[in-house]
Amino acid sequence: MKTEMIQLAGDVPGNSIELRVLRFEGKNEKAVTAYLQSSLHGSELPGQAALHFLIPMLEKAEREGRVAGYITVVPQANPIGSAQWLAHQHLGRFEYFSNVNFNRSFPLLETFDTSGLAPVDAPKALAERLKAQLLRLALPHEIVLDLHCDDESESYLYIHQAFLPEMYDLASALGSTAILSWDSTADAAFEEACAHPVLQLPEAQRKARAVTTVEFRGLNDVDVESGRADAEGLYRFLVHRGVVVDHGVELKVDFNGPVTPLENVEMIRAPQGGMILFHVDIGAEVEAGAKLVTVVTVPGDPDGDITLTAPQAGRILTRRSHRYTRRGDDLMKLLGTKRSINAKPGSLEA
Repeated sequence: MKTEMIQLAGDVPGNSIELRVLRFEGKNEKAVTAYLQSSLHGSELPGQAALHFLIPMLEKAEREGRVAGYITVVPQANPIGSAQWLAHQHLGRFEYFSNVNFNRSFPLLETFDTSGLAPVDAPKALAERLKAQLLRLALPHEIVLDLHCDDESESYLYIHQAFLPEMYDLASALGSTAILSWDSTADAAFEEACAHPVLQLPEAQRKARAVTTVEFRGLNDVDVESGRADAEGLYRFLVHRGVVVDHGVELKVDFNGPVTPLENVEMIRAPQGGMILFHVDIGAEVEAGAKLVTVVTVPGDPDGDITLTAPQAGRILTRRSHRYTRRGDDLMKLLGTKRSINAKPGSLEA
């Protein structure tokens, strides 16, 4: 394994960040290559835990000459967000200066030529230069896995419709319970930026490609057991795709969870602020009209309670981790079987 430290100067003198890039050299030039990154949202750590346990597995495979395709790993893809703390709270989703989500506004390239992207020393803001550098690292690879997590959640994937059903193997390897499929979000998230040039290729040339956002459960699901299990799932997938050779590892492609278009996802939002009392847990299958969550607007006065019900039958995929909410906040994702009447273009959340 070779370690590269890419330095990006800060936006004012005396500040800079380091991007740690790990490279595993493949033995077969024709083998599929892979790029994995985690913590693009600096406070999301389950993916980082998975890579912590995956890297020694890849080092062992490399020593034994079993890495077929080149692998690039960036365990901490956003040092800016990792360093953003306020009043003991880690706030790694939005950049402080611009208030832009770190996983939005990536350049959308028509080809894999990254020569036009802003260099590390360009007269551009640090966040913009970081996004350009991440794309330079990712786009040369056929497989791109961006590891995230939700608030409280099952394990699930975002996958462009063009990559299905071929990517059921990843869902099977990771034990994902659901796939959210999309065709255009117009938000230029990292996944979309990496998929964009692939989608310009003829369909036959897309078969070996895999581009996805992996949602490894919830923010607090960070421990030894889940980290190792996620690492083993990633390793199984890399073996299955021929990036790593390991004759002792097999993958049964048996994903049978829902594949839900983004427009079928019901975002349950708070009509007023107050305390959140959930009636159902993640993973629950509910009928239309079932009680989902009560917002307590006047503690001690039940007349102020607002109980939200399921707009259609479906599966509870996520819940918010906080228990006091503002008016208009997203509270839950429900996977429906028909288009939501509140469906909107773009991503599900900010």
